[in-house]
Amino acid sequence: MSKKASEAKSLYEFFEEFPDESRRQFFDVEKGISKRGFFRGAGLAATSGLLGLAIPYFSNFPRGIVPAAFAAEDVLIGKEGLILLNDRPINAETPAHLLDDAVTPTTRHFIRNNGLPPASMDASDWTFSIDGFVENPFTMSIEELRSNFEVVSMVLAIECGGNGRAFFDPPATGNQWTVGAVACSEWTGVRLADVLKLAGPKPSVVYTAHYGRDMHLSGKQGKLPISRGIPVSKAMTDNVLIAFAMNGSRMHEQNGLPLRLVVPGWPGSCSHKWLSRIQLRDQVHDGPKMTGTSYRVPRYPIAPGEKVPREDFEIIERMPVKSLITFPESNSAVERVVEVRGHAWSGDRTVNAVDVSIDFGASWLPAELDEPVNAGAWQNWRRTVDFPQSGYFEVWARATDSASEMQPFAINWNPKGYLNNTMHRVALRVA
Repeated sequence: MSKKASEAKSLYEFFEEFPDESRRQFFDVEKGISKRGFFRGAGLAATSGLLGLAIPYFSNFPRGIVPAAFAAEDVLIGKEGLILLNDRPINAETPAHLLDDAVTPTTRHFIRNNGLPPASMDASDWTFSIDGFVENPFTMSIEELRSNFEVVSMVLAIECGGNGRAFFDPPATGNQWTVGAVACSEWTGVRLADVLKLAGPKPSVVYTAHYGRDMHLSGKQGKLPISRGIPVSKAMTDNVLIAFAMNGSRMHEQNGLPLRLVVPGWPGSCSHKWLSRIQLRDQVHDGPKMTGTSYRVPRYPIAPGEKVPREDFEIIERMPVKSLITFPESNSAVERVVEVRGHAWSGDRTVNAVDVSIDFGASWLPAELDEPVNAGAWQNWRRTVDFPQSGYFEVWARATDSASEMQPFAINWNPKGYLNNTMHRVALRVA
């Protein structure tokens, strides 16, 4: 067998390559009954009425075939226009033109899962614990978090560390995100800093460790799909939230219902979904996807395809300066005069300027740039462009941040395809 069942890229691949394991997880083989747990975990939304029913002719069901009731099930219910990259675990990005809103609607927020969502996401019995090197460890319900700490709402950007991976050559392994693994929604919750202060970190604390109720793809109890952390200095900033609402309403199941971390400006993997525990540690956290090459890049430039010793990788912290063109849509037809607009962001910094070019970078036009609505939000920009004639044009955008770092046209290759912040371009046909 070429790979483990837990590494199957999709539902179809899982059934085809691991027919016995798929039957075990989908059905009670002894009784011929469909099993609820796997479907919920696989994110096959709306879990139809078939679940839990007897299957009279189960013994005749072919090995390696996906049940018809679920093969076409929409795993993106409650999402609008997202492109599914993987359904086990679910990963889906948002086309750039659907990110045109100043604040990303819940329906258009991308999905990045590492494992399977928990079987139950009931906020009424959800608890959150904080422990480790603290003076006052405690466990609270979501309602107790609301009651014991100031509730705040902030517009915060989350971007996957692998956003833009599809453009690396030679290709990097992982989900082939183009530009849509980013969003900036309004999150409501309590400040992680306030929670940490109540817990009382001991002087030896240097790092957090995040744990959720998401399940490993193997289904093995106790095996974690991901557990990352951040330096305690980052955790104590005012815009890192333990969130329980999204855009003033219920959080989407695939975005972490009912509780998640939001750590703006750092890789989205730090913003653990289905959060149940934070441990304070006296060392850099070493949970799943904190070690090896996960969310790490070489500490020096390398040639494309070059092998790098593991000890020469360093943890990604702040995300680089970046911009996105959200209007017009690429490959669309436009009039001679058109407003070009989008967003820009830069880790823990602000963006000072956005410029656009219509002549392949020979000259640049300054865009009007808004201030962020709060620390951690992306900044909206716009520029009216008067094309000199009809024909094929490209609009390029580049952002420059408060440390004078500017988006490049090309970046250094890295083995996992992280931190691609090259200039965004859209193709237009001018009438």
